[in-house]
Amino acid sequence: MNHFFKVKSLEEVMALAGDFSPVNTEKIPVSESFSRVLAADLVAKQDMPGFRRATMDGFAVEASSTFGASESGPAWLEIAGTILMGDIPDFTLKPGQAVQISTGGMLPEGADSVVMVEHTQLIDEHSVEIYKSVAPLQHVIDSCEDFAKEETVLSKGTFIRPQEEGLAAGLGFTQIETYKIPKVGIISTGDEIIPIDAVPLPGKIRDINSYTLSGFIREAHAIPVRYGIIKDDLDALKKAVEKALEETDMVLISGGSSVGTRDFTVDVLSALPDTNILVHGMSVSPGKPTILANVGNKPVWGLPGQVVSAMVVLKIVVIPFLNRLKGLEGRDRAIRVPATLTRNVSSAQGRRDFVRVRLLKKDGKILAKPVLGKSGLIRTMIHADGLLEIGDHVEGLEKDTIVNIILL
Repeated sequence: MNHFFKVKSLEEVMALAGDFSPVNTEKIPVSESFSRVLAADLVAKQDMPGFRRATMDGFAVEASSTFGASESGPAWLEIAGTILMGDIPDFTLKPGQAVQISTGGMLPEGADSVVMVEHTQLIDEHSVEIYKSVAPLQHVIDSCEDFAKEETVLSKGTFIRPQEEGLAAGLGFTQIETYKIPKVGIISTGDEIIPIDAVPLPGKIRDINSYTLSGFIREAHAIPVRYGIIKDDLDALKKAVEKALEETDMVLISGGSSVGTRDFTVDVLSALPDTNILVHGMSVSPGKPTILANVGNKPVWGLPGQVVSAMVVLKIVVIPFLNRLKGLEGRDRAIRVPATLTRNVSSAQGRRDFVRVRLLKKDGKILAKPVLGKSGLIRTMIHADGLLEIGDHVEGLEKDTIVNIILL
């Protein structure tokens, strides 16, 4: 079969992520929920914190009892008792009264604010002077100030960080519904690729891509599954891809997408049932010879064999598709930082360029220094802290331009 580039723009490729469905869901203990993605809205079962609590050591009062108080004209209040952290008050505070309270303590009924201890003076064990007035709810967290009962506190598709894990625990959830962790199959191809423990003869290179790609997949909180090195044999590659499709949720074929071997990869994918070739080249550099197929509603990528090209495509294009599988709701999770370009950078119109840059700090400014080199040199990624994206219709960027750098 004769195949040829039908190059798509980056935007066209990214829009295809919606063709794929998230992985299945499961209930897991909250204690294991870090880095997972919520598969259902989390709704508060009660108010949080559920009672009025002090945020300062001092005296709980009805705010109106302190109005007008000052150092020259303090308010005199009767002490009605002491409340420690964890105490449940069994009385109602009356106007003109105060109760000594610790940070985190529960305010009694009738109290709506706390006077900091620094603004008070004990007269005796039964009375206290207040030197500064307070407003209602000052130095107090109200019973539903964090979250109210029946409120959706976390939406479906939320990535769970330590703070979300803590919130779920604080609301009394012992288990939550999350998407499963996607598995990504990684296949290295090429007669020239050898295992990393082998000594390369002329024309042979060690397998770098399966290790770099695995690292990026782990960084994206997914599970890489390596299927070894497959020689340029159609049947062997077809069997490897079929096995990976059975066991994983996305497949990466490293190599076999360049001009000389592109037909080989596409022929393998086309021989699989329920397959649709979606992308046969992208207008990006590095990474033009990239293939994407939908095989049984699973994305299968043919990535460039060049090590830098493979990493750039994975970071910029594949990871958003992986986020879709994880259930993340359409958020661009790439972190960008502004920086000042240290030199002119050229670019070709009609394609999206991604230039490796090193970030430096000088005179209080962050500088982006391009790392020059060919896509076959892993050195350019080793020295890079991020990627500078140059648009399709831009001929280049001038020195001292403020640019946004995608962090690696």
